[in-house]
Amino acid sequence: MLKSMRVGAAPAVPVEGQRCGLIAIVGKPNVGKSTLMNALVGQKISITSRKAQTTRHRITGIHSQGTTQFVFVDTPGFQTRHNNALNRSLNKTVLGAVGDVDLILFVVEAGMFNQADAKVLALLSKDIPTLLVANKLDQVTRRADIAPWLQEMQQRHAFAEFVPMSAKNAKDIERMLGICEKYLPEQAWWYAEDELTDRSEKFLASETVREKLFRLTGDELPYTSTVVIDKFEEEAGRGKQKRLLRIAATIVVERDTHKAMVIGDKGERIKRIGMETRVELEKALDCKVFIEMWVKVRSGWADDEARVRSFGYQ
Repeated sequence: MLKSMRVGAAPAVPVEGQRCGLIAIVGKPNVGKSTLMNALVGQKISITSRKAQTTRHRITGIHSQGTTQFVFVDTPGFQTRHNNALNRSLNKTVLGAVGDVDLILFVVEAGMFNQADAKVLALLSKDIPTLLVANKLDQVTRRADIAPWLQEMQQRHAFAEFVPMSAKNAKDIERMLGICEKYLPEQAWWYAEDELTDRSEKFLASETVREKLFRLTGDELPYTSTVVIDKFEEEAGRGKQKRLLRIAATIVVERDTHKAMVIGDKGERIKRIGMETRVELEKALDCKVFIEMWVKVRSGWADDEARVRSFGYQ
């Protein structure tokens, strides 16, 4: 269960020696940024799937430990393949996130660097300390190849430190937190100790539906699909009963063939999307959830600036 999803709660009482700061997690699409942030926060905040462009918003995850509060910012992967309104919005989000932080985690796959990585690296300020996070180290078969690759990476950017790791390794995550702590300024915490994100439960519901959509359709469904929450109502529980969330969600796709794909044979796929969403939200938010879903076709929405904004993108 998420400890807290409160927004704008009063921060903890300042303590001498406290540290707090913003840490941006950046990289190309599908490099493991959201998995890394969830591991650093200690609970699932950002959705994940194998589909590129899963993360579409700036999502803040908060981890408070000892006298330090880490405020991580997960960003969309910087888009270079399609110059449509949606991707321009996502890239704007990335640029906004890396301009005013205390530390940047530049995430790459250990031993690899391609044009997509280079385009992200070119966005990073030389005035902000940047860690080269070589993720998925557990998948590298020849560790001897890492040393020459690292020398090549140091020539590309003056990285403050090199951190080889696997986001699935608890010791690597603890080591990463220790490294990040050194770069955060001494100042009072911004959030209460039990807060984990600045995003609302309504936002979490939308993202959870989208995660299940992507996971259950795989590569069949194009990335130009999104989720809109039409209704989000809370009813207090009676006696020992848990509170109830009533949610109505619309999955937006671009073609009738995509709509059929989401619904599935005899409605089985959309039923499963709803069921898996309900189970995850009930566990995360410690409540009962009733969710209804529809699928609508909005042709060309991803290249319509006004519609992209109306669906909640910047």
